[in-house]
Amino acid sequence: MPSWPLNQWYVAAYSEEIGDGLLGRTICGEPLVFYRTGEGDVVALADRCVHRRYPLSRSHLKDDQIICGYHGFTYDKTGVCVAAPAQKRIPRTARVPAWTVREQDSLVWVWIGDQELADTARIPRAPWLDSPDYTVVRGMEPLKARYSLLVDNLMDLSHETYLHGGYIGTPEVAETPITTEVDEDANVVYVSRHMDDAECPPFYSKSTGIEGRITRWQDVEYYAPCLYLLHSRIAPAGILPPEEGPDDQAFHVEVTYGITPSTEHETLDFWMVSRDFALDDEKVTEFLATNNHTVVMQDVVALDLLEEVVESEKENYQELSINIDTGGLAARRILAKLVARGEGKTAEAKTVAAP
Repeated sequence: MPSWPLNQWYVAAYSEEIGDGLLGRTICGEPLVFYRTGEGDVVALADRCVHRRYPLSRSHLKDDQIICGYHGFTYDKTGVCVAAPAQKRIPRTARVPAWTVREQDSLVWVWIGDQELADTARIPRAPWLDSPDYTVVRGMEPLKARYSLLVDNLMDLSHETYLHGGYIGTPEVAETPITTEVDEDANVVYVSRHMDDAECPPFYSKSTGIEGRITRWQDVEYYAPCLYLLHSRIAPAGILPPEEGPDDQAFHVEVTYGITPSTEHETLDFWMVSRDFALDDEKVTEFLATNNHTVVMQDVVALDLLEEVVESEKENYQELSINIDTGGLAARRILAKLVARGEGKTAEAKTVAAP
């Protein structure tokens, strides 16, 4: 049984990544090939020709069909082989699995598990990602680390003080207690840290123009297993949200992560930063993109190193947890529940002999 839950939606790509060509990406141990049809729909097929296993992502796309770059086996958007060299009659079983995909909020989601159970209503929302009221910067970094380490990292933001000092970390992040709530039925963990008088880190001072101390709120929603939302509210110290009306004296940043297992020891880290201020200021956009990429890479280095430590340690190592870990421990518990519950059949390519 894999370490990730089956019968779940996972972020596979950004919508803008899938255009006229073929995109190969391994999601939850499944090598997949993605492309967009002439009508604009996204297709996901198993990235392996039934003939000699050649990666279809290294092949050719023509008229919404993939022509294998090795021997020319040709597949339509449903995965059915419609042509083969020197073969007039194609075996009915000559096909590759097709995977259920859905585009939502500028993300391409793929259902991993029993394709008959795919329910698009279960995809969590992040509507600011394609809203005209926000400007978004984004990227994706592969980690040589298991996905659960990235979940731990994001659920405990006290590490910002130490790992990201000089960028987004200040002493108050580690010093301020958190509150944690768990919705067991919806598999969502909420973690909040409200700092009413905090140092303003460069990430916010240089993007918002605030000088002096700030009110800084961090409200996390983690939708297991894949989507992480951090709602950040930044305002000059003393300015709290009004009881009624718009919170127009504050700056709002939505930090979004797609946490997608690739293999047991590799993760796709999709990161997005959306803001509701200085929407057309290219300097702010460039600053946030560069600064957040630096922060993400600091996490990548730390988690890749931690993967080596975890992989080499003895079994049943007992780690220590404290109050700041309540959100992360809740996420671990939900993921363990989903892994145990999510066993199901997965699509598998089959080798077919020609008649």
